[in-house]
Amino acid sequence: MPFRFVHTADLHLDSPLRSLALRDPGLSALIGTATRSAVARIVDLCLDEAVDALLIAGDLYDGSQTSMKTARFLADQMGRLAAAGIAAFVIRGNHDAAAKITRELVLPATVKVFGPRAETVVLPRPDGPDIALHGISFRDPHAPDSLLPQFAAARPGHLNIGMLHTSLNGAPGHDPYAPCTLADLQATGYSYWALGHIHQRAVYPGRTTVVMPGMPQGRDSGEAGPKSVTLVTLADDGTCDLAEHAVAAAQFDRITLPVQGIDTWRDLVGALETLLRQARRDAIAPHLVLRPCLTGATPLAWQISRDLDLLTEQARAVAADAGSLWIDKLENLTWPGQGIDLTGPLAALQDQMAGLADDPGLIHAGAEAAEALAKFLPRDLRQLFGQDAASTAAAVRQAQTAGMAEILAALQTSPLPGPS
Repeated sequence: MPFRFVHTADLHLDSPLRSLALRDPGLSALIGTATRSAVARIVDLCLDEAVDALLIAGDLYDGSQTSMKTARFLADQMGRLAAAGIAAFVIRGNHDAAAKITRELVLPATVKVFGPRAETVVLPRPDGPDIALHGISFRDPHAPDSLLPQFAAARPGHLNIGMLHTSLNGAPGHDPYAPCTLADLQATGYSYWALGHIHQRAVYPGRTTVVMPGMPQGRDSGEAGPKSVTLVTLADDGTCDLAEHAVAAAQFDRITLPVQGIDTWRDLVGALETLLRQARRDAIAPHLVLRPCLTGATPLAWQISRDLDLLTEQARAVAADAGSLWIDKLENLTWPGQGIDLTGPLAALQDQMAGLADDPGLIHAGAEAAEALAKFLPRDLRQLFGQDAASTAAAVRQAQTAGMAEILAALQTSPLPGPS
């Protein structure tokens, strides 16, 4: 019989609210309970699928948390699993190591929390190979060195599963935490590695299956897209079948509205409404929080820049009518296009700006400035300008284009004085 389990990580249970939630009481209430809802839905999945175990690969909390209500909620959810005879295995990540409530948490006996030294738990099975589950928790918030050498060798005749909270061999926007390489993990001979720490899902199939499940619930538009957990069916021969299950109560997304060809405000509002309603239909989660971005050349660029607050309110009215849809903010990356009659110095300035938009030297200088600034930002914001050199350059170009459009819009509404 196969061994079936749900693999999740980075729950960040009751994580402090991000700034967007503070702007809207209803949204604040939704996001404030979203991580709890996701955990409850993970437990529901375990019960519905009658799995053998739940694996949580670190970061149950955020380090700043002190509320015992959070600990009691998690204990209650683990109690639901215990009542159904489902075991849970937990390793502590960098955020858990800093959390004060970690030391005071009392969980059911069916929950195994691995310690700061690598351990192996053997699960006997009468109808298949025994399971050897290997895991280690963070002792301190920082783990600059690999923890992999501490793991025991794969046990012969067993199905070996490893649990590790790691940044792998360097993930963009993340400091090194227990770094190791994919080849290192595959060389262990384990059947499955249950990883945590990186919030984006990644699957590396092979003789050794390695999975980073991503976080089950995003917290702001920087953690956009569907979030999920992984249901694993581990066969007696060590092969894995993986099924992704969405559990997020709220999904954050960024969507783009190209404005080329839109010449009237009525058409712009109509196109935005169509885009919003389609996004709501396509979303998997019960609630959707959107950040629409208007981009492209349009004669409406100056009006969009001037009346972005009005357009935002119109978008929020559509969202309220659609139901379970929220607008975080609108981003404006439009610029004046054909159809705007610019003359004199303003027309010359527009031509010069158009040439600068793709200037490699300017983009490179901007990217260097962005990378220098990112080093001084909190870890959660270091991906603000992109995850690698290419995405940083693209973000800088967008910012420069938006800035140029704002300058032209301002000058169009307040024209330069003519010669005296």
